[in-house]
Amino acid sequence: MRDRFVDTTTALLAEDPRTALVLADISAAAFAPAAYRHPDRVLNVGIREQLMVGVAGGLALTGLRPIIHSYAPFLIERAYEQLKLDLDHQGVSAVLVSVGASYDRAASGRTHLSPADVSLIDTLHGWTVHVPGHPGEVPTLLRDAVAGDGSAYLRLSTLHNARPYGGDGALRVLRDAGPAAPLLVAVGPVLDAALAAVAELGVTVAYTHRPRPFDTAGLRALAGEAVILVEPYLAGTSARVVSAALADRPHRLLALGVGRDELRRYGSAEDHTRWHGLDAAGVRRSVGGFLDAALMGAGR
Repeated sequence: MRDRFVDTTTALLAEDPRTALVLADISAAAFAPAAYRHPDRVLNVGIREQLMVGVAGGLALTGLRPIIHSYAPFLIERAYEQLKLDLDHQGVSAVLVSVGASYDRAASGRTHLSPADVSLIDTLHGWTVHVPGHPGEVPTLLRDAVAGDGSAYLRLSTLHNARPYGGDGALRVLRDAGPAAPLLVAVGPVLDAALAAVAELGVTVAYTHRPRPFDTAGLRALAGEAVILVEPYLAGTSARVVSAALADRPHRLLALGVGRDELRRYGSAEDHTRWHGLDAAGVRRSVGGFLDAALMGAGR
């Protein structure tokens, strides 16, 4: 995903003189050719993430369309105040592109983990959030975000599904278990694990790479009494959106994602996926228990 981001951004800088890129050392070497060609629109401020966002806000005030890039915890958590003030409060926008996701660089320790990034973006107003599930989804999502005029967050990961899915982010049904079946919504790179987890269960599976704005119309059309969310960031991040969309009808919700307990472990991204129950076996256990409890509660 990172390679596709670098290639697409390099092309955008050449195609559109309104596009700018602001870095804080991360990926600077990959963008060196673009910086040589466009020294006035590719800026590396060094390891100063708050300044990076402030500079992007200033560029946006001049009419440029800045792309801001770093690891998720540096881009979203460390620079959150600048996102709130230098972009939102000033009435300007930018396209944020992160790498690292929730725990891609787990071997680097807690400084590089950011499962709460989408929850933080959720406290801001009117942002679009893209969570691609495959490198092939990245170029179109990035181009569409840059062509727009609102603020957007593109969350890249080393984890991915076996194949890309296009579309605008509306819920896409990939497995239809029939009317009134439990609905599982998988976001981005957790799709393959979710599909494998419910392969033998009567569960409809829908996919999105755009959790914000969430496709609430699609959700209402597909949801029965049981809804399961599987997200690759903090568990429950989209629970409020789903609950609000279904507030007028009885429903049960299971929200799976990265747990709130700090594991205090290193390991690999695959290890963390397993520890948080986001591999196929873990999702199967959670979904099975949820559906069994629903059947018992219904007296069936």
